[in-house]
Amino acid sequence: MAPFFGDVGPAQRVQGDFIDVHTCVASGDEPQPAVVFVHGGPLPRDVHPRPRDRPVFIGYGALAAAAGLVGITFNHRLYTDADYPVAADDVTTAVEQTRALDGVDPERVGLWFFSGGGPLAADWMRLAPSWLRCIAWSYPVLAPPPDWHGDIPRFDAITALAIAPELPKLLVRVGKEYAPLVPNQDAFVAAARTHHAALDVIDIPDADHGFEGFGYPEHSRASVRHAMDLVATAVRG
Repeated sequence: MAPFFGDVGPAQRVQGDFIDVHTCVASGDEPQPAVVFVHGGPLPRDVHPRPRDRPVFIGYGALAAAAGLVGITFNHRLYTDADYPVAADDVTTAVEQTRALDGVDPERVGLWFFSGGGPLAADWMRLAPSWLRCIAWSYPVLAPPPDWHGDIPRFDAITALAIAPELPKLLVRVGKEYAPLVPNQDAFVAAARTHHAALDVIDIPDADHGFEGFGYPEHSRASVRHAMDLVATAVRG
């Protein structure tokens, strides 16, 4: 487990062919809500360790388990900017496998997107299935750049926000963000206000993009715990 999550209790990690399942060691037989963590990218095809084997996502899985949820981690195939459609298919597969798990309540699932994985949330905002209880983002990309050669409307989470304004959403922002990401994050918050959308925003002023991997101090850990509390509350309904 990453030092950043060193104060989180133990979790059981069951590694599968496609998803890893993180649960509380003492959890009972009652199906639990789940949160699926969608890593960022693009990441090179041969990079190691892959995201679900990295301490940060093992830590997020443990944090979810400590909050009484089932944490799901997996690897998607966002190897280049052209791979968003393939990665979107992988997210769908992860969600389907999650909802089919014996220990998961299929009617209470949340999705949490990180960094370059952020645009993959747009499909889910448009679908807004009844079992999707919340969407969260951490330091995200929220829309492709204007010169992208792919399907910009499909992966534009800013415009998708207006379709399901009532769906609970959470945006975790960092003060030391990559400059190109800031305008879209600002636009996302402005769009939420325009459409009276359900959006909580957590700002971590002194944190960098991807701060969890750097062993940040207690105030950053407290912000992540607060974010997990919000997600857990929304997913439980």
